[in-house]
Amino acid sequence: MSKNGKVKEEQALSPEQVRELIERSQSGDEAARDELVKRNQRLVWSVVQRFLNRGYEADDLFQIGCIGLIKSIDKFDLSYDVKFSTYAVPMIIGEIQRFIRDDGSIKISRSLKELNNKIKAHMEEYSKQNGRSPSISEVSEALDIPKEDIIMALEANQNPHSIHETVFENEGDPITLMDQIAEKDSSWFEHIALKEAIRQLSPRERLIIYLRYFKDQTQAEVAKRLNISQVQVSRLEKNILKDMGHLLNK
Repeated sequence: MSKNGKVKEEQALSPEQVRELIERSQSGDEAARDELVKRNQRLVWSVVQRFLNRGYEADDLFQIGCIGLIKSIDKFDLSYDVKFSTYAVPMIIGEIQRFIRDDGSIKISRSLKELNNKIKAHMEEYSKQNGRSPSISEVSEALDIPKEDIIMALEANQNPHSIHETVFENEGDPITLMDQIAEKDSSWFEHIALKEAIRQLSPRERLIIYLRYFKDQTQAEVAKRLNISQVQVSRLEKNILKDMGHLLNK
């Protein structure tokens, strides 16, 4: 995938070629699997479009979508007269939805969400009747809930702030959270070269790096998720890191 999120155009595979590659992949041909992933990146990106503007980077969603694509390659039943993309899209969607549900940056318990809804409902009703918002003390007394619990529930449901959000203005110039971070730590510039090196890896290589070093998964967890052995993950990871070292030292 290119830097602007677009996938390079490639000649489309015929249904027969797709089925042949799937059969080879399911028989253990890793090159065939990589080719299928490469050829279906546009399909993954089309699914990712549905999940943008939810606080996640498009590249992260794309990598997760590729996991769904790989699973669909491994599980596709060649005996059925079904188009592969028709089968793959729900798998890709499911993988991204699972990521958003289980791996979100902020996890809130169900009890805390229910308490938050109860507090908000009371505050809205109070505002309608009295023409003003109630204080924390008034909510605490009305619902017989400790003030500390009310504050925790309200704060837990706040959306995270963007690093590009303006926090204050300096003589008319907006100052963002990113500006403040950069002033304290300029080491993030070093990540640019690393990101470019990752972009030059194959789709599956990027997935392994993403799961191992961005999601902190063990080799066993990666192996299970990609449906390969831990030994394969270990060997692939070693080769990937070696190749990345060469790319970073160019």
